[in-house]
Amino acid sequence: MSAFLAVEYSDGKLKLIDQRMLPIETQYMICSTLAEVIFAIKDMVVRGAPAIGATAAYGMLIGALTMDGELNIESMRSIKSALDASRPTAVNLMWATNRIMEALGQMIEPTRSEIINCIEEVANAIYREDATFCKTMAVYGNTLIAHGDTILTHCNTGALATVAYGTALGVIREAHYTGKNIKVYADETRPRLQGAKLTAWELVEEGIPATLIPDSVAATLIRDGKIDKIIVGADRITSNGDTANKIGTFMLSVLAKVYHVPFYVAAPTTTIDFDMKSGNDIEIEERDAKEVTHIGDIQIAPEGINVYNPAFDVTPHENISAIITEKGILYPPFEQSILNIKREI
Repeated sequence: MSAFLAVEYSDGKLKLIDQRMLPIETQYMICSTLAEVIFAIKDMVVRGAPAIGATAAYGMLIGALTMDGELNIESMRSIKSALDASRPTAVNLMWATNRIMEALGQMIEPTRSEIINCIEEVANAIYREDATFCKTMAVYGNTLIAHGDTILTHCNTGALATVAYGTALGVIREAHYTGKNIKVYADETRPRLQGAKLTAWELVEEGIPATLIPDSVAATLIRDGKIDKIIVGADRITSNGDTANKIGTFMLSVLAKVYHVPFYVAAPTTTIDFDMKSGNDIEIEERDAKEVTHIGDIQIAPEGINVYNPAFDVTPHENISAIITEKGILYPPFEQSILNIKREI
C-alpha cells in the first residue's frame, strides 16, 4: 500500500492531494461544497479515472449534505449532471454517479437522512472496492512481467490516480516488490507533464529504478530494443476493446505493434463502457490552449498561434496485447472477452 492517499473523506469534507503542485510541494485541497469538488475534478486537482470516480461519489454526498432546498431524487439528478459535466471522457465518473442514482432509485419516498446515508454507503463501497481492485489487478498483471524487464509507461497511473496502489503503475509496483529487478522509463507526458511531475515522484518515493524521458524519445528506445513491455492505463474502454487514454498513448501502441513489443492496458472493469460499441463514439475532452502555450506561468509560444489540445486519444483494440483487470487478464478477441466479463458482473 502507498504511503499517501490521493483521496480521503471524513465528516463532510473531501481531502485531496493537489496534484497541480507536485512534485515541488505536497499540498491538500479540502472540498466541503459541490462547487469545490467540481472545480477539483475539472482543474485536475484530482485526476486518474478511478480517483475521479471516487471523488465524484463523495461529491454526490457533499452535494446532498449542503443542499439548501428540498433533497430528493430530482435534486440528486441535478447534482449528478453537474458532476458528470466536469470531465466527459473518464467513464468512472459517470459510473460512480450512476451507481449512486441506481441505489437511490430503489428507495420509496426516502427522507433526507435516508438519502444521505444511502449515498455515503455507496461512496464508501466504491472507495473500498477501488483499493481492492488495484491490488488484484497488480497481482494479475505481474504474471506478465519477466525478471529484469524494462517497462515503458505513459502519464500517471499510480496511487495518485486511484485511491491506492494504482493501475498500470500498480503492476509495476507489484513487480518491484516481488523482486523482479525491473527498470522503468516514464514518458514526461506533455502538455501537463503528469509523467514528469507525478509518475516520476511516485517512482522516486518508492525507490523503483526509473528514468524520465521526453515523449519523443520513446520511439527510439522501442526501435532499439530497449523496451520489453509497455503498460498504460485507461479512462474508458469500449465493448470492442478500443481504449481512451492520455494523449500520446495511440502513438506508443503503433510503435509497439511495428516493433513487436507487448502493449498492455491496466484498468478496472468499472472503466469498461459496455454500452459503447467502439472508440469512434468516445467524446474526447479538449483542454485550454494555455496548457500548450505555457509551462506554468511562463509563455513559450507566440500570441495568436492556433492550438489543438485534446486530453486523450483512442487506441484501437487491434494494437492492444491484453487488458489487465481485477477479474483477470483479457485477451483478443476483446469483444468476446469483454462480453464474458459483462456476464460475470
